[in-house]
Amino acid sequence: MRHNLGYRKLNRTSEHRKALFKNMLNSLIKYEQLITTLPKAKELKPKIDKVITIGKKNLLSNKKRLFSQLQNDDSVKKVFGELSKRYSNRKGGYCRVLKAGFRTGDDAPMAVIELVDRNIEAKKIDKPKKIQNKKKDQTEEKAAIK
Repeated sequence: MRHNLGYRKLNRTSEHRKALFKNMLNSLIKYEQLITTLPKAKELKPKIDKVITIGKKNLLSNKKRLFSQLQNDDSVKKVFGELSKRYSNRKGGYCRVLKAGFRTGDDAPMAVIELVDRNIEAKKIDKPKKIQNKKKDQTEEKAAIK
């Protein structure tokens, strides 16, 4: 019988699993959407729900608790600043897991995990704008000519 055996081990050591979920939590908070395997997404869902629930009470102890869990100041600021206001009227269920077919290499089941009512622009945070790149290239060409 499998009573109270806990969570999926995902074929990793406990330290590796802890680091994996910390990185996935930070990425999900930053981009508000992730594409990963289905078991990882199912394990991540309760963790992100707990993080947002902690962030809804703006206390110093909660900030320290989240920082010890996430170890990223930008993520903690976003949880307390943006996400807590967005989900202030919602009692739970801050993210959803959508099945996304199978990976071509090893046929692993894939899933998209995303925050409900997510900001679509959050996905484009790190992508450089094409106009700025063209201007930089033009100034570099002018400097090379001189």
